[in-house]
Amino acid sequence: MPYHGVADPHARLEDLRVEALARAESAIAALTQLTHDREGSNDDDEHDPEGVTLSSEWSRLTGLADAAQAELRQIEDALVRVDAGTYGVCASCGRGIPSGRLQARPFAELCVPCAEKSGR
Repeated sequence: MPYHGVADPHARLEDLRVEALARAESAIAALTQLTHDREGSNDDDEHDPEGVTLSSEWSRLTGLADAAQAELRQIEDALVRVDAGTYGVCASCGRGIPSGRLQARPFAELCVPCAEKSGR
C-alpha cells in the first residue's frame, strides 16, 4: 500500500534500522576498546602533540553512538506508525506528509509547515 508516494516504507525503514544499529554497535565497540586500551595507562594524552586526545576521541565516539541510537528510536517509532496505518500523516495537523519529505527523511512525523513551526 503506497504512503504518499512511498511504495514500501516498512522495507525502507527496516534497511535504515539495520544500518543505524550497525553504526551504534560499531561506535559502542570502539568505545569499549578505547576504555580497554586505556585501562591502567598513565599516559598524559592531553599533552600528546602527535595524537588525538582521549577525551576528544571519547566525545566523538559517544556522539556517533548517541546519534545512531536516536536515529534508531525515530526509525522504530516510524515502523510503529506504519503498522498503525498512520505513517505519512502529520502528527500535528493530520495532513499528509509529502513524498519528497518522506524520501529525504523516512521517519518524518511532521509535514514541512509543522516541522518549520516546531524547529524540526
